Amino acid sequence: RGWAVRISADGKATPTCSGLRSPGGVAANHLGDMFYTDNQGPWNGTSALKHLAPGYFMGNPSGNNWYKSAKVLGPRPADPVSGSRMHIEAKKIPELMPPAILFPYGKMGNSASGIASDFTGKFGPFKDQLFVSDQTHSTVMRISLEKVRGRYQGALFPFREGFASGNLSMEFAPNGSLFVGGTDRGWGARGGKPFALQRLDWTGVVPFEILDMKAKSDGFELTFTEPVDPATVAAPGSYTIETYTHIYQSSYGSPEVDRTKPAITRATVSADRRAVRLRIDGLQRGHVHELHVPGIRSADHEALLHPIAYYTLNKLPSSQ
Repeated sequence: RGWAVRISADGKATPTCSGLRSPGGVAANHLGDMFYTDNQGPWNGTSALKHLAPGYFMGNPSGNNWYKSAKVLGPRPADPVSGSRMHIEAKKIPELMPPAILFPYGKMGNSASGIASDFTGKFGPFKDQLFVSDQTHSTVMRISLEKVRGRYQGALFPFREGFASGNLSMEFAPNGSLFVGGTDRGWGARGGKPFALQRLDWTGVVPFEILDMKAKSDGFELTFTEPVDPATVAAPGSYTIETYTHIYQSSYGSPEVDRTKPAITRATVSADRRAVRLRIDGLQRGHVHELHVPGIRSADHEALLHPIAYYTLNKLPSSQ
């Protein structure tokens, strides 16, 4: 426990990252960068998607005594202060890589696991986005990442639920089908079956969804799979937003802490009505920004299939 290694074709193992706790899955995004899911526990306030950038420390120091045997990674990073916050410790520990995505515990599963990237473009409008399964909730979630000032971050959305067992691994077939493997492995899962192998296909019907959510220096930009009704976008009651983070500590997990209530001051619709620019006072680095948009409707007056997004904000973009 504690390390990620790369294995070359001739069998050579190269230490790559330290600080892993309990990985549930590993995969590349469409750019070839590697990610893994870690699970709530010591030094992990909640489950997370983390970027396996070579040479970086993922946050759990319990395995760092092996740095003396892994000279390729350089000196051992400083130990974090238990009870602090990840974004605060990252300012003091250059090797510390904050999570790209935090999975709010209970709201978006309890045990993040398999990762799959849609390289096919045949799985609806979500090409190059990531899909992550959850073992406890028997779900598949959707993620849109961006890199801001050298750090990955992005938005997490609900996607599909009701699978037969505890989803653990996923793989896209060339035809765009997503195969999902599940097991309860003695832990139990909402699905109820001890194991399952299921296939998820796109019906060909585009759902009305938040396609993407990008950070701006003064808010967020949402894009949608269908044109929106401007009147519902302009209505103040269409939105609520709050932020929170987690305690970075050696004990198990963390509640949501340091809550704030940013103010959405303006919502502007793009000319093609497929994007909305939200100006927000009170963005918080290191926090999940939980955005609810129950009032937004499509141009055909259809409600969003999933009117919620969770954006993990590590860095603010430059002024735009």
